[in-house]
Amino acid sequence: MTANSPKVPSSALSLAIIGAGPAGLSLALQAAQSLPPQARITVFDARPADKDVSGDARTLALSQGTVQELQRMGVWDAIDASGQSAPILEVHVSQQQPTVLWPGQQQPEVRIRAQEQGVPQLGAVVSYGTLVAPLQQAWLQAVERDAPRCAMRFGTPVRGLKKAGNGVEVDADIAEVFDLVVVAEGGVFSDQAKLSWPQGLSHDYEQTAWVGQVLLDDTDVGVDAGAGTASHGVAFERFTTSGPAALLPLPPGAVVAGGPRGRRAALVWCVQQNDDPVRELTDAQRLTLLNTVFHPAVGRITQVSALKDFPLGLNAHRQLVEEGAIVRIGNAAQTLHPVAGQGFNLGMRDVHELLAALKDAAWRHEDDAITRHMKVEHALRRFERRRQPDRWALLATTDFLARSFTWPAPVLATLRGLGMGAVGALSPVKRLVARSMMFGWR
Repeated sequence: MTANSPKVPSSALSLAIIGAGPAGLSLALQAAQSLPPQARITVFDARPADKDVSGDARTLALSQGTVQELQRMGVWDAIDASGQSAPILEVHVSQQQPTVLWPGQQQPEVRIRAQEQGVPQLGAVVSYGTLVAPLQQAWLQAVERDAPRCAMRFGTPVRGLKKAGNGVEVDADIAEVFDLVVVAEGGVFSDQAKLSWPQGLSHDYEQTAWVGQVLLDDTDVGVDAGAGTASHGVAFERFTTSGPAALLPLPPGAVVAGGPRGRRAALVWCVQQNDDPVRELTDAQRLTLLNTVFHPAVGRITQVSALKDFPLGLNAHRQLVEEGAIVRIGNAAQTLHPVAGQGFNLGMRDVHELLAALKDAAWRHEDDAITRHMKVEHALRRFERRRQPDRWALLATTDFLARSFTWPAPVLATLRGLGMGAVGALSPVKRLVARSMMFGWR
């Protein structure tokens, strides 16, 4: 603390956030903006301060609700100006297998367009580094501007949490007690401990996600997707006999070092582990197979990058709040199948609802530790009550779709195809699906 730094009152609300990923940093930034000026906010992360996160190329699909949150935080302009984001203007969902009982001449599909929904875009696609770098920069600026109220503890892994009187003790370099601790550090399914009821649900889907990038033929770009090739800004989801496959629009560029530049898409290709058609293939063979997987509206895939594989499974804590003052958000609360592309957006809705509950707690300068604890418990009960319907609806949907690929093929294709046909044909239903995709089940 410098001589000129304002002293934070010991009676102030204290908040610890574990994990400086996009969910944790978003919570920290918005908490600094919206909680009372005397509230103390500390972020812990195990990674070193000098680690450059901007080059992390993992792809995230952001819903329009998430984009709006980033706009309110003042970081979206930097993301947009980077040239490393791409809008999602349309979502196109179809399946490879024919729908046996479908009465129409064309196979059922769902196409949701931003223009039809009265929004500028349905969402956007960014890399992890493109998102986290400006969030981290904004938070470090807040720390510099508002220390010691705001603090960043890089290189500080949290080894344990335990109840301590009316707060929670965080075991890091030193033991510190906070009124509220938010765990926002989740990782991927394969790195997480398995859960058991009543702690939560855990299921290994015995599926693998192959992720990378593809280059698309630019010959007929601009032609409507229904006419043969896809225009810019279309996200494709295709249900195949092996699992779901998706293409998410990316800014133009190359997919391999030194390769040709052009129209790119991020690939998520899910297959069964016991019958993996991808693992043993060469890049050329993978390219040939990919061109048989997607809807003709995608056009020709001309190049595929090296692919990385990730095991897929479900981990979901039954409750979001523990000990009355510890709360989980994002991947720390639930890790789900990527079939709907909503994992990160679910975490951002956790952030939004937690802040709304905390802001309404009527914090006062004269609150003592007991009063603060009571207000934290009340706010977290509200948060839990408001978040559970949305998260369990999405968890149930993704779990149902992920498990459905083990069903007999004719039954699977018929039920899923009839469902897609109903969504595509019934405007109110399609509108409901579009709103839930953009903003969650509210």
